[in-house]
Amino acid sequence: MEFTRLGRTGLRVSRVGLGCMSYGDAAAGMHGWTLDEEASASFFRQAVELGVTFWDTANVYQGGTSEEFAGRAIGRFARREEIVLATKVSGRMHDGPGGAGLSRKAILEQAEASLRRLGTDYIDVYYVHRFDPETPVEETMRALDDLVRAGKVRYLGASSMWAWQFAKMQHAAVLNGWTAFSAMQDQYNVLKREEERDMIPMCLDQGVGLTPYSPLAKGRAARPWGAPTARSSSDAVARAFDRDADEAVVNAVEKVATGRGVAMAQVALAWVLSKPVVSCPIVGATKPHHLADAVAALGLRLTEDEITALEAPYRPQDNYWW
Repeated sequence: MEFTRLGRTGLRVSRVGLGCMSYGDAAAGMHGWTLDEEASASFFRQAVELGVTFWDTANVYQGGTSEEFAGRAIGRFARREEIVLATKVSGRMHDGPGGAGLSRKAILEQAEASLRRLGTDYIDVYYVHRFDPETPVEETMRALDDLVRAGKVRYLGASSMWAWQFAKMQHAAVLNGWTAFSAMQDQYNVLKREEERDMIPMCLDQGVGLTPYSPLAKGRAARPWGAPTARSSSDAVARAFDRDADEAVVNAVEKVATGRGVAMAQVALAWVLSKPVVSCPIVGATKPHHLADAVAALGLRLTEDEITALEAPYRPQDNYWW
């Protein structure tokens, strides 16, 4: 395993992170293809064995059961101080006034609920999952800063918003002497590069580390064109990566992988890792080889010609955050 710093912070994170959206009670949440606790356990154990110490979940993943699984897995397979634990706030957890959004009430209530489910007294990186247009950014950033000052959160991150919204939140924090965001978790992969327009240049300028989700484009960049999976057959989000324009990019990934004699997933992830702004891509694993391929990608250095071949077929598209 390789390690790096999260943006300009002193926080040491594994170069690959474990995404926990695939783990949780399928009956309790938004996805029917997630793994139950017994099936999930082997992936948490494998992550520890491979040195994948950055674990990323969210309060909304499977109604909070993803957080519960992750918290109990730390108790089974690691020590709390060995894991950099990240979770998120914003999505709806219940119908009450503190059940969603980024109001002070919601942030403080949901942070306490996440801490209980995770079985810990602090969160290493606490992300706002989406921008809340109904709450003043000053209210949000003050509440987040209070969590940091109380020792319940170590670092702050944001996810999936326009660059101007991120800038507005950062400015409020800096202007008032509150804790600013150290991480941005947005969707970034060889099939989805719209963040290169504004968000990534801003993060580079501000020293914010990218922890991108879907670095393999929901698995689309990890298998030949036309090859289905259980998720791609049932998940509308995954099927969104079946645009006609995506085929040429997927074919380019396959060609580079064939030439190197490695899995397509390694090539797709090596491309993400080649970007200076990226601290730690978040990889979802539901098969034993998924994490192994991700870690193997750390040793794959793409040439400039290979990077050009992967990027040349890309066509701009509308931005969306799924």
